[in-house]
Amino acid sequence: MRLFICLVLMFSVVIIGGSCGYLLAAQNIQTDLPDIQPAYTTHIYDIKGNEIATVHTEEDREPAKIDKIPTNLKNAFLAVEDVRFYQHIGIDFRGVMRALWENIRHRSVTEGGSTITQQLARNAYLSQEQSYQRKIQEMFLALKIEHRHTKDEILELYLNQIYFGQGAYGVQAAAKTYFGKNVEDLDLNECAMLAGIPKSPNYYSPLNNLKAAQARKSTVLKQMVKYGYISASTAHATAKEELHLAKPAPKVGKANYFVDYVIQTMIDKYGADAVYKGGLQIYTTLDMEMQQKAEEALKNLPEMQAVNGVQQPQGALVAIDPATGYIKAMVGGRGTDMFNRAALAERQPGSAFKPFVFAVALESGYTPDTIVADTPFTKYGWNPQNYDRSFYGSVPLSSVCAQSLNVATVRIADDVGIDNVIKCAKDLGISTLVMEGEKNDVNLSTALGGITRGVTPLELTSAYCAFPNKGMYVKHTAVAKVLDRDGNVLETAPLPGKRVLKEETAASLNSMLRGVVAGGTGTAANINGDVAGKTGTTSEYHDAWFVGYMPDLVVGVWIGCDDNQRMGTMTGGTTPANIWTIFMKSLGR
Repeated sequence: MRLFICLVLMFSVVIIGGSCGYLLAAQNIQTDLPDIQPAYTTHIYDIKGNEIATVHTEEDREPAKIDKIPTNLKNAFLAVEDVRFYQHIGIDFRGVMRALWENIRHRSVTEGGSTITQQLARNAYLSQEQSYQRKIQEMFLALKIEHRHTKDEILELYLNQIYFGQGAYGVQAAAKTYFGKNVEDLDLNECAMLAGIPKSPNYYSPLNNLKAAQARKSTVLKQMVKYGYISASTAHATAKEELHLAKPAPKVGKANYFVDYVIQTMIDKYGADAVYKGGLQIYTTLDMEMQQKAEEALKNLPEMQAVNGVQQPQGALVAIDPATGYIKAMVGGRGTDMFNRAALAERQPGSAFKPFVFAVALESGYTPDTIVADTPFTKYGWNPQNYDRSFYGSVPLSSVCAQSLNVATVRIADDVGIDNVIKCAKDLGISTLVMEGEKNDVNLSTALGGITRGVTPLELTSAYCAFPNKGMYVKHTAVAKVLDRDGNVLETAPLPGKRVLKEETAASLNSMLRGVVAGGTGTAANINGDVAGKTGTTSEYHDAWFVGYMPDLVVGVWIGCDDNQRMGTMTGGTTPANIWTIFMKSLGR
């Protein structure tokens, strides 16, 4: 069977090569390449149709000449993108065979085997669509480009065309964006970092995710060692070097964290060129009046010492319509940096995770009146403790919830199965749970929110939406509709989602979570009888949460320090619940 597949692969390569040769002969290689499309501005609107932002690339940038681009930067790109660039004719048939084999294994177009010339053809002339038809077009254009230009000219065009995130196209713009210097002044450390970004410009941008960017830089350095561009000792030393990033100017405008979230969401779906050059019309779910009130509410954060020039503690607030999943407001911090903590900060949820335990218990036959033993519990040498180090004996499930009793919650999770609790959380959209490896979340500490990676405020708030929505989970969305520049509809918001909890389970859970606010740990949010919610406080007071809701709006508030320093004795029932209350009252609730 393997021999047969190999023969198919070889035959396919021959056919592709022959087809490209035939196309070149048939269409006359001396004809001009297609014109590059002009850039169109993308417009972003709020839920009422008011424009809140425009997105476009900088068209006045100065391209970098090949002799100004550092050798280390060129070699870094060759090492990770196309080490045989100077040997192939625009198509690397060895790479094509490898890609075909991977695509057959995965039964989809998962790898392209693209050379730098093919990437230039795709970025300059084609869409980001993953299809065999587009792949053939890409290969044909690559051959034309190779016929028209020298290798150095192609590399120069490529390095000035590629997208680096943050709206930066080309190595000169990227050098300015990330390091505040011209491309010719970059050192090896900076070159390796830049070469790693284009694989996933949002994820590997050091301004968005420095940890991931550093890991990617190390991968680039290892590839440079593998192909003889640098020594192993040089790579080892460079991998440890710190990056001195340019500090981006604070953005001015409307709902910056939300707008950036929409832009990255659209880039992930349609590609950077579509967003920065394609003239999309993006109609979002944002309620601008609610957004402004959310930003005002989060100004009530306390003041602690700054970390790397950023005031601490930081905070996030997310407001979602539970029936539609529409994100109505999003604030990702104090507004002085670019890191959107609402969507990207993975933080320990503490007791704010407990409703998933209670939901599974109710699904398994418990009722709010079921008696649970809050007495000493030991398993695998672990002895969970309540917040006040006391035990409360036999208590109803509703009181376990209202008073956030740790020991009784762990006992419940042990009874219903932590696997079922994890499944419930995942079904409600929590994507950060770790299921495998030496350190994972398949243990009882997960019941108390002690999880490996943490959760984002956006996902936790979205998960709570199923409770007032009668057990139906609708995935959160920031985009209601997208049109192309000609007015054709590319997408509309998804239809209501899936049932995760029985309607009666949701009703009982809502009753229990109203008890949290009426007479439990969340009384600071008790503004009327319709409020339900849950507090969360992590050990050593690193994180404080309050996720509360009324029938038509779920709002999550998180407070914590970027470097995990302790916040005195702040609990979820204090400042987070107070900020939640300020926000809700400003809406007239």
